[in-house]
Amino acid sequence: MAGPHAPAGRVHKRNTISDQQKRRELALKRQTESRRDSQQHARRLAASALSLSSSSAEEPAEFNFRQEEKVHVLPEQPLDELTITAVNDHVDEDLPPQAKEEEEEEEAASTVPNWKRLDGAGFQEATKLKGARARQWFARQLMLPEWMLDIPPRLNREWYVLPRPAGKRCLVVSSNGTTVSRLRNGRILHYFPSALPNGARTKNVAGTGHTFCILDCIFHEADQSYYVIDMICWRGYSLYDCSAEFRFFWLNSKLAETGACDPPSTYHRYQFHVVPIYDCDRAGLQDAYNGPLPYIRDGLLFYNRHAHYELGLTPLCLVWKDENCSQYFLDTDSNGIVPTQQHVVLELQEDGTVGTIDDPPVILANMPRQFLQQNEKHLKPGSLLRFAVGDQGLRIIDGKPIVADVHFQGAATRGRAFADSCSKILFQYAARHSPLIFEDLLSAVQSDDEEKDTIMEG
Repeated sequence: MAGPHAPAGRVHKRNTISDQQKRRELALKRQTESRRDSQQHARRLAASALSLSSSSAEEPAEFNFRQEEKVHVLPEQPLDELTITAVNDHVDEDLPPQAKEEEEEEEAASTVPNWKRLDGAGFQEATKLKGARARQWFARQLMLPEWMLDIPPRLNREWYVLPRPAGKRCLVVSSNGTTVSRLRNGRILHYFPSALPNGARTKNVAGTGHTFCILDCIFHEADQSYYVIDMICWRGYSLYDCSAEFRFFWLNSKLAETGACDPPSTYHRYQFHVVPIYDCDRAGLQDAYNGPLPYIRDGLLFYNRHAHYELGLTPLCLVWKDENCSQYFLDTDSNGIVPTQQHVVLELQEDGTVGTIDDPPVILANMPRQFLQQNEKHLKPGSLLRFAVGDQGLRIIDGKPIVADVHFQGAATRGRAFADSCSKILFQYAARHSPLIFEDLLSAVQSDDEEKDTIMEG
C-alpha cells in the first residue's frame, strides 16, 4: 500500500525482517572468488533452445484426495483445508493422458532436481532432454529477483531502477535462423523470425551456429511486443559474468543496431523494446515509479551495478511493488481477486516437510505422515502445494519465518514451475501489515545524497 506521504525528517529504517543485506554482501563476495564457464553455458543453451521439443499446454491439475480423519475432511469430498503445525528447520501405456503427463512431470522433477545440476556436465545431458525434462531445464535458466524486504545501503550510488512491464517473463533465444521464446515454467511461448542475430532465415543473414543471442524479456500482451530487461548473450559472446552496468550498456547500444526495435515485418514478427534504465537517484526513482511509459507498469526492478547474471534467486536483483504502480501488488487468486488470507505455494520435500524455492529451502510446515501415505499417488516430493496463512501469521527470527500458521488448500496449478521464495512470502506478509512504501525509498536515496554531500564537503 502506498500509504500517506512520509512526514518531514522521517527515518526510512524499518524493523529488520530479513537477512537480505547480509546475503547481498555474500553474493558480491562470491562473484569475485569464483567464475564459471559461461561461454560454454550460453553456447549449449542456444543450441538446446531450438532442438528440444515441448508438449502442448496443460490444464491445472485436479486432485481428489482421500479422506483423512485427523484433518477433518468430509468423506468422498476433495480436501478443502488442512491446518498444519509449523516446525523449526533446526529442531504406462494403460494410463489416461493426464496421468501420463503427471508421471512425466514427476520423473522430470527427479531428473533435474535443482539449479546446480545445470552447470558444467549438466548441459551435456540437457541437449538430450525432451518434453517435460526440457521444460524443467529451461525453467532454470532465468535470474530471479528477490522481493525487497529492506532498502540496500547506497541505493542511489550502486543500484539501477527499472519500471517492470506487466506481462509474461520469458527467455528469448535466436539461433540457426529462427527465434524461440520460453516462459518462466520452460514452456514455449512463440517460434518466430526476428531481426536478432541469426534469428531469421533471410538471404542477407551472415553467421554460423555460433552466432546466437539470449535475452531476458517480458512479453507485453497489449502491444504484442517483447520488452528486454537484460542481455545474457550477444552474437555468441557470453555476458553471464559481466556486471549489470556493462550488460545494460551493451543492451542499449547493440539491440537497435540489428533492427530488432523496428516495427514488425515479414522476417521480424514481434517488435523489441529496451526497458528504460535509470540511476536510482531521486529523479530516476520518480520517473520509474510514475513517469509516462508505452506499457503497463508492474512494479519496480532494482539491479546492483556489480551483479552478474546468476541463475535462480539473487539478492542483487530486487522487485518492489505497491498499489499505485502494480495491479498485482497483493497476490490474487485464479479469478483475479485478492483473498482474505495470504496464500503461499510451497514444495513438498523428501522428509514430508514443505518449503520455499530458496537454496536451502526455508521449511515452514510438516505434512502429517498418515495423510501423505494415503495420498501418495499425488503427493510426491517436488509437488507444489497451496497454503493460506492463518490469523497467527508468521514469526520471524534472523530474517526467516520460523513459525507459520499455515492451512493446506490444495495443489498449485500446473502452470507453476516453482514454490514461492522466502522473500516473496515475507514481502506479501509485510504488505498486509507494515508495507515498505515508496516514500521510504525516496527517503533512503535522499539520505544517501546528503551523506555523499557531507563526504565531499569534508
